[in-house]
Amino acid sequence: MTDTAAPTTDPIRLARDLLACPSVTPEEGGALAYLDDVLSAAGFEVHRMVFSEEGTPDVENLYARIGSGTPHLTFAGHTDVVPVGDAAHWSHDPFAGTIVDGVLFGRGAVDMKGGIAAFLAAALRFLERTGDSFAGSISFLITGDEEGPAVNGTRKLLDWCTARGEAFDAAIVGEPTNPQTLGDAIKIGRRGSLSATLTVTGTQGHAAYQHLADNPIPGIVRLVDALIGEPLDGGTEHFQPSNLEVTSIDVGNSAFNVIPARATARFNIRFNDTWTAEHLKAWLSEKLDAAAGNSIRYDLVFEPAVSDVFRTEATDLIRTLSDAIAEVTGRRPELSTNGGTSDARFIKDVCPVVEFGLVGQTMHQVDERVPTADLDRLSAIYERFLDGFFATANGNGR
Repeated sequence: MTDTAAPTTDPIRLARDLLACPSVTPEEGGALAYLDDVLSAAGFEVHRMVFSEEGTPDVENLYARIGSGTPHLTFAGHTDVVPVGDAAHWSHDPFAGTIVDGVLFGRGAVDMKGGIAAFLAAALRFLERTGDSFAGSISFLITGDEEGPAVNGTRKLLDWCTARGEAFDAAIVGEPTNPQTLGDAIKIGRRGSLSATLTVTGTQGHAAYQHLADNPIPGIVRLVDALIGEPLDGGTEHFQPSNLEVTSIDVGNSAFNVIPARATARFNIRFNDTWTAEHLKAWLSEKLDAAAGNSIRYDLVFEPAVSDVFRTEATDLIRTLSDAIAEVTGRRPELSTNGGTSDARFIKDVCPVVEFGLVGQTMHQVDERVPTADLDRLSAIYERFLDGFFATANGNGR
């Protein structure tokens, strides 16, 4: 762990220190303690809290703020990472922060300790330059379970902030958003997500005496076919088409001569602004009832974690970030809503939010890695954004 008495503003050094923390969900791994040290030394008021819920692991989170005025920009992200898999398959120790030929290796390099390091460095440089003239507020909203169930993290951290009277004017989530090159895309929204388990009940019996049993497998096949038989929609102006993906079909049967008692199918729907979750639930029931008729006994159970579709329309926020990206990279980013979900789905309920971070090609992979030049450039983009965001808010333009 580095000496944080005088916090470094080097994003590469910050990223390497964070990568050295084995913070695999839900373990804190020293990552939040490290951020606590750096942010406290820079004058931030830092809070660390553990949230709990039955059936899920306890998770530690961090909230840090400097300044008391407006506007208030929060940078949101997560220090937890997915497991490394077989470490023997990595070219370098996944928690060593090794740099080879200008590339930094480590679990979380892209998703998303690199993004946190870049924003942290940018914020520290910005505060050093502005000094006492800075009249707004900057905060960090960092969770430890984005890669896990996302129950004891950002949602509860936002509730904690609201109870304290914290108000946010805008947020940037530092998730990797760029498909190929830094500056390709800003995420300005996300499709919604709805998951469910479909169960067809039959009667167990001997395969040779099928008339004494009721095989649920043809029933589950018929119902699944009804759900995937035609597209949900053709997409909208701002979102790609919705899609329903069957992720498993199971009967739990290891015997060749036994007809099983039940069959289950799990599926996930990523839906655009054609739909709401309630609209989708009604559509699913209608389709399944029609396919089941009077011959298939089924049950449909929805997972409680539903993500709503959203799109950010804060033009000043988007324009200021786009301008900063163009100044550093020379390209104007696409405004995208593609991809999966992120903690932006919670933040959008308290303030306008956009996502911008590193290139995501190696996230969750063996040898996850990022060019050190991208860390420097991302940090420069964030610093330019801070200049523009607070200047615009103060009526100074850019």
